[in-house]
Formats: sequence, C-alpha cells, structure tokens
Amino acid sequence: MSDDESYELLGFDNVLLPVGDLAEAVGFYERAGFDVGFRLDEAGIALLKVGGETPGILLRHEDGLGHRPPPWPSPRVWLEVPDAKAAARALTGAGIPPAEGPFSTATGWTVEFADPWGNVVGLTDYLKRPELSRRP
Repeated sequence: MSDDESYELLGFDNVLLPVGDLAEAVGFYERAGFDVGFRLDEAGIALLKVGGETPGILLRHEDGLGHRPPPWPSPRVWLEVPDAKAAARALTGAGIPPAEGPFSTATGWTVEFADPWGNVVGLTDYLKRPELSRRP
C-alpha cells in the first residue's frame, strides 16, 4: 500500500456469528452466561455483551442455516474469563457440554463450546500469566 492508501486498525467493532434462529440463539447464549446488549428482531440481529466493552458478539440470522456445523472449519472466538475451569462447570450445569477442554494453554486454561450452528466460543483465563490479564 502507498502512504495515501494506508489505514490504522483501532480495535474490534463486533464479531459476527451466523445463526439459523435468532430467538433460539439468544436463549442458548443467555444459558451460556452472556447478557444481551440489544436485540432487533426485524433486522435479524442481537448483540451479546462482552465485559464492559462496547463491541460484542453480534448474532445474525441467516436464512437456511439449519442445526449443523457449517461445511467449513469454524473460526474460534476466545473471550477472557477469570477461571476457565469454573466456566466449564457453569456451562455443564446450564446443559451446554464443552466441545473441548478445559485444556492447558501458555497463559492458563481454556474451554470451548459450540452453538447449534457450529460457531465455536472459547473461554480462556490467564491464571498462569496474571500480569497479562484484564484483572491483574
């Protein structure tokens, strides 16, 4: 890129996850512990809050997307939590079995779960490297 065509990345806006049924997806993520920031059924979107940040996870209704993982590998969105092992227990208690984990990472522990449409969300902690955590 030339200098007059460059740009600066300022941060995340939202992460969009396609879902086949907005109401079902909102209920699933509420069971997983997410709070809904807003929901616009007429637009087929709902925003899930992530901490105190303005951006979040945007659920977007996609026609024809059934209860199945997409035919391609799903990207993974990882979110920081204080304790991933505790998050895994809470997910299991809410009827959401972890897809993987908890497993050890360089910074702590991570647990992943998938929604009915194959979107994978990881909950990761920084217990091994607390100086990198949002809550040192």
